[in-house]
This record gives sequence, structure tokens and C-alpha cells, in this order.
Amino acid sequence: MKLLTVVVPCYNSEAYMSHALDSLLTLGAEAEILVVNDGSSDRTGEIAHTYAEQYPHMVRVIDQPNGGHGDAIMTGLKAASGTYFKVVDSDDWIDAEAGARVIARLREFAGPEDRIDMLISNYVYEKPDIGKRRCMHYRGALPQNEVFSWDDIDRFHIFRYILMHSVIYRTELLRKCGLDLPKHTFYVDNIYVYTPLPSVNRLCYLDVDFYRYFIGRADQSVNERVMIARVDQQIAVTKIIIDRYEMEQIGNRKLRRYMQSYIAIMMAVSSIILIRSATEESLRKKKELWGYLREKQPAVFFRIRYGILGQCINLPRKEGRRISVLGYKLAQRVIGFN
Repeated sequence: MKLLTVVVPCYNSEAYMSHALDSLLTLGAEAEILVVNDGSSDRTGEIAHTYAEQYPHMVRVIDQPNGGHGDAIMTGLKAASGTYFKVVDSDDWIDAEAGARVIARLREFAGPEDRIDMLISNYVYEKPDIGKRRCMHYRGALPQNEVFSWDDIDRFHIFRYILMHSVIYRTELLRKCGLDLPKHTFYVDNIYVYTPLPSVNRLCYLDVDFYRYFIGRADQSVNERVMIARVDQQIAVTKIIIDRYEMEQIGNRKLRRYMQSYIAIMMAVSSIILIRSATEESLRKKKELWGYLREKQPAVFFRIRYGILGQCINLPRKEGRRISVLGYKLAQRVIGFN
């Protein structure tokens, strides 16, 4: 058994996937790199199999018909041999020095009695085209370099919630928690992070800049124009998250507060993209989405809608929507998330 499985979902990634795979090879022999070639029509499969031939002790390839990002992750999860599980997208990469520290820390949690459920590390927004980067860390919100529980966490900064880029889960926990990522759907990374949370009891935060999140491709899912075109998928994922758990049944108060904040962020992202669409139809969809939350989880709706974020995203009339967009643009400029 390997210590860590890293799944790399690939679709027509020939132009950049080698960078990701080269960075992952620095993790060493305790890591398994599992490339899922998701029905690519370019040289992605050929490149992946070349790596598997050159590094048979580390790299495996699974070729499958196109099912989308979530389906590729689920395929990787079924095939994973590692105690722990990480997803790295094919246009991203990891830092070698930070990776060595991650492996060393996971090694301490390799034994059955020592295992943790989640390891969290930092991620960095990388914008090489304009020479900018922004590190997203969890200092102040999470205890550093020690095992802790949800009872030990503090409040998260509103834009520093846990993303797929920052998390490593215990593989068996993912298999048992009811994780199910829909096929042919974008933004399922939110479901991937959110679904296992109530099953997590032992956590560790390592303050290293491990994951490098590339921002810059015109067809990237977080590109604003792409998000507007795919807003119905963003809404669908948000509804899946709303439906996943009855919030009042989450026993731990701090975990419940965090999960509610996660829903608030999802609602805000969907709402601002619908506002940016600037059509009557998109405004109708925004109203319907908030109505969906009110119907499914009334208490959560009340706390989010009349909290600061909910009020800022639901300012009345055109003038209010302009203010909401200005706030979004300011956050976009400061953080650099798309």
C-alpha cells in the first residue's frame, strides 16, 4: 500500500500536464500518481502512458470514456491504493519542498492508530502571465502542525474556506462517507470538499504552500465568462450542497457554523455570477435559488440571507446590484481567484 494517492484528472491536457506530473514525481516512491485520461482526443493518453512506462513504481494510467471531472475523480478513488488521497488538476502543480514536508507529516500518520481524516495545507493562486501570485493560508483559523478536532477551530476568513486544492483526505473515509460526484458537471470540487466534513474527526494543518493553482487559461472553469456560460451547473452544484445535510442535525456547533458558511459562499458565488449575466432570466434564477434555500433549510436561509454576505449580495434595484458587483470586483482584485 502507498502512503498517498494523487489523482490527476486529464482531458485534452497535452499542452500542460507534463508540468503537473513532473512536480508530482518529486513526492517520491511513497506516492502513487494515478492519471485518469477522461476520453481525451489529443496526445494526453500517449503522454500519460509514457510517464507510466518511465516510472512504473509511481505512475498508473486509467483510460476511460469522457465522464467529466467528477467522474474522473470517482474512478481514481475506486482504484487508489494510498492511505491518503489528493486531487491535482492537470494544469496545476505542487511545490517540491512543501511536498516533502507533506509526505513526512503523512508518514507520521501512517499507522492504523495514528491516522487522521484530513490534512490541510496552503494553496497559491499562480498567474504567471502577469507575474502575480497570492497565497491562501489558514493561520488564525486552525491550530498549526498538531492533531485537532472541529472543537479547536476558530472562525474562517470569508474568502479562506477549505478548497479541494488545500485538502488531503483519508482514502477510506472518502469511500464510506457517501461521496458521489455527478458526471459531466463542472464545479463538483465543492461537493468533493463538503460531503466528507461530518465524517472528519481528526485534522491537521500544515502551514506550507503546497498546491499551486494556475489561473490564466481562457477556457478555464473559473474564468468569469465561462462561469456565466455554465451558471446552471453552478446552481445545480449549490443545490446539491444545500440538500446534502440537514444543518440542524450537525451535532458539532463549530462544524455546523463552518458548513453554513460554506453554503453562504456557494450562494454568493452563484448570485454574483447571475447578477453579472445581467439578464431578466438570470435575475429570476437568482430569486429562485434563494427561494430554494428558504424552502429546504429555513433556518439556514434566515442566517445567511440576513447576515452580512447575504445582505451585500441582495441589495435592491440596479443601484444595489452595481454595489454588489463592485464588492465582487474588489475581492477579485485583492485575492485573484479568477
